[in-house]
Amino acid sequence: MSAHLGRRLRKGATSGAVVAAAVAALAASQAPEMTPPPTDNAGGDRAIGAGETAPPAGDGSATGDSPYYTELPPLNTPNKPGLPPVKLPVITGPAQAGIPASVLAAYQRAEQSIRSTAPGCNLPWQLLAGIGKVESGQARGGRVDANGTTLSPILGPVLNGVGFANISDTDGGAFDGDRTHDRAVGPMQFIPSTWATWGQDANSDGKRDPNNIYDAAQAAGLYLCANDRNLALKADLDRAILSYNRSTEYLNTVMSWFEYYRRGTHQVPDGTGVLPVDRSDDRGQDHRPLPTSPLTPAPTTPAPRPSEPKPDPTKPGGPSEVTKPPTKPTSPVKPPVTPPTKPTVPPTVPPAVKVARLTVVSSGPLTATTGSAFTKTPTVAALDASGAPITGVSIRFEITGTTDTRFSGGATTATVTTGSAGIAAAPALRAGEKTGSFTVKATVVGRGMDATTFTATVTERQADALARVGGDPLSAATGATFAQSVQVKATAKGALAPGVLVTAVIADAAGTKESADGPSFKDGVRTLVLKTDENGLIALPSILAGDKAGAYVLRLTAPGGGSTEIKLTVTAPTATPSPSPSTTPEPTPSATGSPEASPSPSA
Repeated sequence: MSAHLGRRLRKGATSGAVVAAAVAALAASQAPEMTPPPTDNAGGDRAIGAGETAPPAGDGSATGDSPYYTELPPLNTPNKPGLPPVKLPVITGPAQAGIPASVLAAYQRAEQSIRSTAPGCNLPWQLLAGIGKVESGQARGGRVDANGTTLSPILGPVLNGVGFANISDTDGGAFDGDRTHDRAVGPMQFIPSTWATWGQDANSDGKRDPNNIYDAAQAAGLYLCANDRNLALKADLDRAILSYNRSTEYLNTVMSWFEYYRRGTHQVPDGTGVLPVDRSDDRGQDHRPLPTSPLTPAPTTPAPRPSEPKPDPTKPGGPSEVTKPPTKPTSPVKPPVTPPTKPTVPPTVPPAVKVARLTVVSSGPLTATTGSAFTKTPTVAALDASGAPITGVSIRFEITGTTDTRFSGGATTATVTTGSAGIAAAPALRAGEKTGSFTVKATVVGRGMDATTFTATVTERQADALARVGGDPLSAATGATFAQSVQVKATAKGALAPGVLVTAVIADAAGTKESADGPSFKDGVRTLVLKTDENGLIALPSILAGDKAGAYVLRLTAPGGGSTEIKLTVTAPTATPSPSPSTTPEPTPSATGSPEASPSPSA
């Protein structure tokens, strides 16, 4: 029977059934592939996996194999088939299922964060709770400030080789205050060398603090998931726990709390968690001796009464002189036992109530060209009064102003829930055909807080070059129509530019202003705005030559600097030559209609 179970049964077990059930539960939780080597000096049985070699004391474990709390949760006897369930007495009281609010939030946030980045690990927050219980009694019963930092540092004993591993200083005393040897630090009891590798800034306060429960829980989760472990597999789960402290007794103790918390737990106010007592080294925090305190008051036993002299029947004053029989000793009076009070579970505070402010996360301007998607989206972080992020807050984003820009799906509003880092990003924005500025507002659903606003701008699509595609010079006579077609290609940085608005103007010969006469489009129009197709092309309509011959310019421009000019030539029509006049007079018709003959000269 292991040492911590022996202490537990000596303190609280009251029957043989309790002992048998506890031994059975402990035996059932042993890892099948682990073999217990000789007992080490840290108070636990050193354990290694099959085919593995145990490194020197303190190497390869998060805590340097520091001491830990060995108390077990309440046990229930296994039910035999056909028999009603039998419940053992609760030794440690119902408050053992309570986890301080900030500590519980840190475990659950770490699980959510790691499941999003390493889903194959299958990290359950109850495993972090089991380790946190064994390492520090849930941060000394949740004695943390509003930011999750312990009210005073939690330090393990000096790892100087006297009863523990021998680990020389690795942090210059920065975390543990010891410049000679290392000590395990914080609610998850990381030694400084391990924290240097795995430390996290989970509460976004700009520092990695092993005494902060959010930072420590996130680091512990990542450490347990190392080496591509899948904690849904028993072998990987055992290896992960043993990487924290290489002792089969430690493995069994953590597993007992892990399974206990999986059956149900509840939140208690910070600072009111139940503090464990028994430790693997039989000493308290910072290697101080712990007082022995039974869980229930022991009955007081009266001092023994002095024995009365027996009368001698041979002497005067024998039996006849005995006046009173000896009195029966009174039973000791048991002190009244006050039943443990059930902790009051505070009502769950909605996440929105905790929000003190929304902070802008996305940086840079929100801009897009007409008909295209914005490269950035409005993003905010929900923070409490201490600046810690809040998970599960509903943020409503709303597009306001004169614009046809929409969120994906065509909506003008969208509601997003903050993730583990307290961040919510709006859905993708897509610009319409209207240019100009508009506003996106972010508000906390259920809170009357001022909105956080973002200004967005839509500009026209651009092209930095325009060029005519082939074709002959444009020439026509007055009154005719130019027979040649005009097609222009728009590009931006060498790529085709679809959807660009191109302005076409028929200008005077200098190309400086719209022409007052000469060529025109239909109905005398001399300025048109056309949009390039998906291939970046536009085809101009027919151009009428007009009635005035001369030289003109077709000028095309686009946003972004693209431009080109095409010459228009209008010529006058060629004149038809008239016939030359005759010198012989035409004959004059007679009265009869036939030409009269000229009189001949007389003879």
